[in-house]
Amino acid sequence: MTTFRWGILGAARIARRLVPAMRAAGGEVVAVGVRDTSSEHAQAFSQQWNIPIVGGYQDVLDSDVDAVYIPLPNDGHQPWTLAALRAGKHVLTEKPYTLDAAQAREIVDVAEQTGKTAMEAFAPRCHPYLRRVRDIVQGGELGEVRVVRSAFGFGLDNAGDIRWDATKGGGALYDVGTYCVNTTRLLLGEPVAATAQALWTPGGVDASLSGTLEYPGALVTLDCGFNWGSPDTQRLTVIGTRGTMESPYVSSPADDQPVTLTIRTADGTREEVIAPANAYTEMVTLFQQAAQGHAPNPYPPADAVAQMRVLDALYGSARTGQRVDVGPRSVDT
Repeated sequence: MTTFRWGILGAARIARRLVPAMRAAGGEVVAVGVRDTSSEHAQAFSQQWNIPIVGGYQDVLDSDVDAVYIPLPNDGHQPWTLAALRAGKHVLTEKPYTLDAAQAREIVDVAEQTGKTAMEAFAPRCHPYLRRVRDIVQGGELGEVRVVRSAFGFGLDNAGDIRWDATKGGGALYDVGTYCVNTTRLLLGEPVAATAQALWTPGGVDASLSGTLEYPGALVTLDCGFNWGSPDTQRLTVIGTRGTMESPYVSSPADDQPVTLTIRTADGTREEVIAPANAYTEMVTLFQQAAQGHAPNPYPPADAVAQMRVLDALYGSARTGQRVDVGPRSVDT
């Protein structure tokens, strides 16, 4: 069996989590493309991971790689995903997949035309703890779900951080709130409507956002922010008609960190400890299996369209103060 060959567009911080995951999954990282090949940051990344800089982003697409990983600023996700697909590469793209659902739908079309595998890089949904949360919820132990509460935030003190730049797709919802939305969708499917409020910076970035997603018979609340201070804060609570469950994470824990779920029902309270795992390796393994034709793509681009519809609705409500339907009409009009 030939080695699965990866290229990376950019030397982003998150790529340092993906390189060892690619190697652990049996892949080989053979090329990185950067905006400025002479930058100290790019050179340090290349030397640390022993990956040659082959030039710019297009040079990676023109090289002999099977797939590319795209951890660029948010506004670069969609155009470079399309370029990679059209270059005949499979593509793993960081979240948020695009800047709106319409952009994500274009990726669906091009992926179908090229026959290449494309996936949004949401590692937590590949971690055993979140799969176990889903099994408990959907298995009925908690009864009918009535409430889901999630939160993810931290203090982003660097004023020059790109996540404070509205022109680059910055904002708390895209960066951390998207995990809350993705986890909710993993558990309950698609909501019907959204309401939200945000604290906006003078530059038009949501420093924090709180929203509600409506489901038949259930309400979901989510909170996210860049202005929460230290330490990072996460939580996930599910309340059903027969019990509750609490998790300390909505994103991925550290590779050596177990996750303790607390379940309370009429039978009492118990704790389940989920063993440590590397969610990034799990994700890359699933992606490679799909790209090599060994398994179906568990999260095709159509899933990212549904994810973006919810983000569109939350942002739409935060900007207008109105309840926004989740669905094609909320992004097509």
